[in-house]
Amino acid sequence: MGYLNRDALNSLGLKHLGENVLISDRCSIYNPEAIEIHDNSRIDDFCIISGSVKIGSFNHITPMCLIAGGLPGIVLDDFCTLAYGVKIFAQSDDYSGETLVNSLVPKQYKKEKCLPVHLSRHVIVGAGSIIFPGVIVAEGCSIGAMSLINHSTEPWGIYHGIPAKRVKARKRDLLLLEKKFLLERGL
Repeated sequence: MGYLNRDALNSLGLKHLGENVLISDRCSIYNPEAIEIHDNSRIDDFCIISGSVKIGSFNHITPMCLIAGGLPGIVLDDFCTLAYGVKIFAQSDDYSGETLVNSLVPKQYKKEKCLPVHLSRHVIVGAGSIIFPGVIVAEGCSIGAMSLINHSTEPWGIYHGIPAKRVKARKRDLLLLEKKFLLERGL
């Protein structure tokens, strides 16, 4: 895996580019003028980032993830992790058959669901999970692999399933580790 050097990163034309950002040379970025990537974040191979997207600090987006912000937008606060193959959508077609679908059809013939998505601090999303438009994943949540998140979550929960349900509380020990980690780095 190769990462873009700083000159190549600057040439992307991102709305905001933080320090110590790593983006794979095999990542596809669309609408860079609407994308913010903050300090110490990393995007790996075969990811697609498009539309309005804000990626906070110390985030890791592992291979084969899709973050489709569209117009409503997707925000990942600090210390989020997306495991392999996670897909996040801020827009979705109406599958009922009442309207036409797909990006080649003019909007007047469609009924898209367009709502922002927000992943709060310290969220980890397991491999192959999908997050739908309008969802807020609350602080500290852990989403199990292959889960479907179609409703917002409560803070510090462990969720999994299709659709995902809260199965238990998640420990908050990582908050102490975060303080130590940032203090050691002078942040």
